[in-house]
Amino acid sequence: MFGTDADLILSIHRTHAAELRAEAAVDRLARALPRRTARDWLSRRHHPGRTGDVRR
Repeated sequence: MFGTDADLILSIHRTHAAELRAEAAVDRLARALPRRTARDWLSRRHHPGRTGDVRR
């Protein structure tokens, strides 16, 4: 498959570089998208209940 060790190393380098570019693209996309807010279906703030929180 690889003629020389240099071909193998170059192939590994290209694969790793492509993975790094893909991770950077995912990070850029995550920063570009607005953050989701914790809202329920009525568009009110949803505060997760605590285990000891009892309504009176």
